[in-house]
Amino acid sequence: MKPTVSGDYKAFFKEIKERIYKAQHDALKAVNKELINLYWETGRSIVAKQDELGWGKAIVETLANDLQKEFPGIQGFSSANL
Repeated sequence: MKPTVSGDYKAFFKEIKERIYKAQHDALKAVNKELINLYWETGRSIVAKQDELGWGKAIVETLANDLQKEFPGIQGFSSANL
């Protein structure tokens, strides 16, 4: 038999539920921020290597293919994204 739920419990449950949703949202924002920084730094590194070593545009396609093989579950490493 389920115990009777008081108004205090309902308020407490709502508070805990809101904390969980906020933590999930904050975690997603942090992950997105880190991914954006990763993509930005990767792009800068590619351009720097192209300038430094004279690599052409083909390096982007090669790098994209190698990254996709190494990290098959991640979709952000296409040549267009790089």
